[in-house]
Amino acid sequence: MVEPQQAPRWWQTRLFVIVATLVAVIPLLRPEIPPLVDLPGHMGRFRVQLAIADHPFLKEWYDFNWSLIGNLGIDLLIIPMSKIFGLELGVKLIVMAIPALMVSGLLWIAREVHGRIPATALFALPLAYSYPFHFGFVNFELSMVIALNLFALWLRMARLGHVRLRAAIFVPISCLLWLCHTFGWGTLGVLAFSAELIRQHDAGHRWHTALIRAGLACVPLALPMVLMIFWRSGDHVGGQTTDWFNWRAKIGWLVMTFRDRWELLDIASVAVVLMILVRAVRDPSIQYSRNLALSAAFLLLVYILLPRIVFGSAYADMRLVPFMLAMAVIAIRPKTDLSVLGTWVLATLGLSFFLVRIAATTASFWIYAQSYERELKALDHVPVGARLVSFVGEKCYGDWTASRLEHLPAIALERRMAYSNDQWSMAGAQLLTTQYAKAKRYAHDPSEIVTAVQCPREWWRPISTSLARFPRDAFDYVWLIQPPAYDPRLATGLVEIWRDGTSVLYKVDHSQPGPVVSDVELRAPVLRPH
Repeated sequence: MVEPQQAPRWWQTRLFVIVATLVAVIPLLRPEIPPLVDLPGHMGRFRVQLAIADHPFLKEWYDFNWSLIGNLGIDLLIIPMSKIFGLELGVKLIVMAIPALMVSGLLWIAREVHGRIPATALFALPLAYSYPFHFGFVNFELSMVIALNLFALWLRMARLGHVRLRAAIFVPISCLLWLCHTFGWGTLGVLAFSAELIRQHDAGHRWHTALIRAGLACVPLALPMVLMIFWRSGDHVGGQTTDWFNWRAKIGWLVMTFRDRWELLDIASVAVVLMILVRAVRDPSIQYSRNLALSAAFLLLVYILLPRIVFGSAYADMRLVPFMLAMAVIAIRPKTDLSVLGTWVLATLGLSFFLVRIAATTASFWIYAQSYERELKALDHVPVGARLVSFVGEKCYGDWTASRLEHLPAIALERRMAYSNDQWSMAGAQLLTTQYAKAKRYAHDPSEIVTAVQCPREWWRPISTSLARFPRDAFDYVWLIQPPAYDPRLATGLVEIWRDGTSVLYKVDHSQPGPVVSDVELRAPVLRPH
């Protein structure tokens, strides 16, 4: 550990923390809409939330009711932000805060535990852009990065002896964090308990006594348990919890920690993090802090025990991976006998790793932004309030680089207040549910996803089935976004009004009948491009 009387190195200064926090937002400067898979879908819901009172046709399509649920982070923040900046810029600014808070939280925790920021902590900073973030779990991500900063505050108040004050202020804070997303509140509880356990033991208490005292110290964080019971009780709540101990998936999530665009770079980045963790065990010049090592171990245990699907929300365990790894990395510190040159080398390597990942993510987001802008030109031809059904092409087994277009149709809802069949509709999980009966089985997610053939173990439909069977009387426009090849006969009764490559916007001609095709014909593969 760095001695307190030594002048801080460059990576231990406030200036470095500020610069690193600002650098973390660089990839998000260019895209008008952050290219995160689920984010456009959430933006569509925000538009309904803000506009449904003034537009009766939205009430015909969607049911939006405020309720007390542990998943309201940006849903609440966007109310004041949209009034100041508008919806899109407001969402972008909130999303930009997520990687910034991740970096500041990790560096703050490292300083509280180690006394000074260790050089090795810089290797954790690239985890600000991880697969769960790219997936667009924005309420979850926001709650988790807030939890990191609150954990640092928890540690600091204990270090300064303000334990009673800490107990008082963390009662309302924990409730607000639960409102943002339940996962962040739960993670804060795990981290706080592990840190308190070590603190009580270091104070001279035996382990069994330390366990009891640590539990009592965390009681101020427990009030949201009452909110959780209220939320998950009642007939209105849906969603199952299933797929426990899926070891293949859990190993896969570790490999995909940095999954973005360039597979070799992303997997190599995971290898760098794992190499640092292993070296801390084998190298006598660096070591683990017992405090954060226990926190990382607790998160690992939670990861092992978490199922893949919780309350109907998929990828529950995957979301924890980058935070588990980050906690393990910032638990590492060089020993006092490591030379100044050695610590400089570690810090330089860690900073280089961070900057390489930031540069790669910036380039990747630039490419995604161009893709978004190209596809969204179709909306210039969509009138306000249009009854729009959208179909987005997907592969049964996706490439490492995803298109991130799955929920782009929701931007039609956000910008043009057009119907979007990509909205999630699960009572109790979110505030919005669909109620457009005429849309039938094409009312909500995942009806927007189409494939070339029927994919095993998926609800997605083949493009041929969707084009032939969607209820034409319910919609006036059809938006195809990079669809698989399909038989031109399936576009009978559809008038093309915009095209860019394979993406096309049709207007439904209600005076013409739709295509007449048999189930056998629909199952036949289409080999020629449209």
